[in-house]
Amino acid sequence: MKKAARLVFAAVLAVVVAACGSRSPAPEPTGSTSSPASSPALSDTPPSILLVTLDTTRADAMGFESGAQTTPALDALAARGVRFAHAYATAPVTLPSHASMLTGLYPYEHGVRENSRYLAADHERLAERLTGAGYRTASVVSGFPLAGQFGLARGFEHYDDDFGIGAVERPADATTDRALERIRSTGSAPLFLWVHYYDPHEPYAPPEPFASEHPGDPYLGEIAFMDSEVGRLVDGFETRFRATGTRILVAGDHGEARGDHGEELHGNLLYQGVMRVPLIVVGDGTGDGNGGAIEPGSRSEPVSVRRVFDTVLEWSGTPRSHDLLEGPSEVVLGEAMKPFLQYGWQPQVMAVLGVTKAIRSGELEIYDLSTDPGESHNLVRDTRLEPKLGRALAAYPVLQKTAEPESSDTEPSRTDRERLAALGYVGWQGAPALQDNAPSPKDMTHLFAALDRGSAQFVRREYAEAITTFEKVLKQDPRNLMVSVRLAV
Repeated sequence: MKKAARLVFAAVLAVVVAACGSRSPAPEPTGSTSSPASSPALSDTPPSILLVTLDTTRADAMGFESGAQTTPALDALAARGVRFAHAYATAPVTLPSHASMLTGLYPYEHGVRENSRYLAADHERLAERLTGAGYRTASVVSGFPLAGQFGLARGFEHYDDDFGIGAVERPADATTDRALERIRSTGSAPLFLWVHYYDPHEPYAPPEPFASEHPGDPYLGEIAFMDSEVGRLVDGFETRFRATGTRILVAGDHGEARGDHGEELHGNLLYQGVMRVPLIVVGDGTGDGNGGAIEPGSRSEPVSVRRVFDTVLEWSGTPRSHDLLEGPSEVVLGEAMKPFLQYGWQPQVMAVLGVTKAIRSGELEIYDLSTDPGESHNLVRDTRLEPKLGRALAAYPVLQKTAEPESSDTEPSRTDRERLAALGYVGWQGAPALQDNAPSPKDMTHLFAALDRGSAQFVRREYAEAITTFEKVLKQDPRNLMVSVRLAV
């Protein structure tokens, strides 16, 4: 396994602060400016459903956006389905975003605001609903942040998070092999299968021939490898269930910054590179009595990946008012809490309505995405924020506590903490306080590299080097929570 060798000691636990609070009122629906795609009429014979989630995948890495030949399988899928040009993650982190897809909730509602948290039992999962509707349910995940112990396995008959002894992830070809085995072994009942691919996560090391085909950009090489396996998975799924009908939904969980706005990876900021993701829905309609195929097309209104929950339920025979194909337009929200929870910086929330995007991080940013997709010109001095957008942004709770384990038995073991550390996820016990004069993460990008470097040194037990790195950070950010705790350790 290419990243298994990165396993090292992580000496501190994740910040544990409990999820609570009631939901804010749902944003009022607004008229859509795009042409609607047809949504299938439901029947007594629901189709088999494939949900594919692409980890760390930018929307503009898709060939159907860039014009490159990087993703022929996903391009073909998009050509015969509906693709959403402005789909957004709920957070730029793996576990919170997937928790939103499988519950239909924003992170402040389900309580999972960063990796290594726990989705509480009182939040109903998509698999639980589908089991009740007569589906067989199975999942094959590829990265330890989605290990079943964190709560997403509840409701699945089969949850494959076996990465191998000492491994923290599984490559796309092995994941596809496992998924195809599950497809072949299922019975006559309709199947809901969720398959997660982790490959584009840093460090990027695509296998051949994808490495040679993308010598200057191994990130795209990883995506090309993943795309080839998505194609193999889709072929196997559609062949197996063509007689009874299929529905396929492909969604990114978050993107990768790749230098945008001073961020190389993800998790710290809320700009388009990490929050806008691929989202495709496809349905053949053959034999399932559900009104025929989903008509191909492109949608331009903003949508949230949390609506995966509603859409899959709609396909299964449970009518929902907010499915992706027929639901009303709404204010789309998202958050990035890592800098607050780990460093004590300002919490961040975004809201998107139409072509306008606003970010609150101790101060306000406003962008017109139609003329400024790179978010280079803050319009806060020139534009009055639309009241509906402003209300949604202001109402989003930032101080809701994060989810605790359901019992001491579900707390991460030392081995689990090491496995998370191998992927760069290291936390500790503590409770950050919101301070009015805390820095905005967008103004601290000059420290991102040092924080990542110091964290890597720390988990490799290179403590002398970590001390040197963190002391330099502390001179520029004296109240940095993570740095202070790790120096103490």
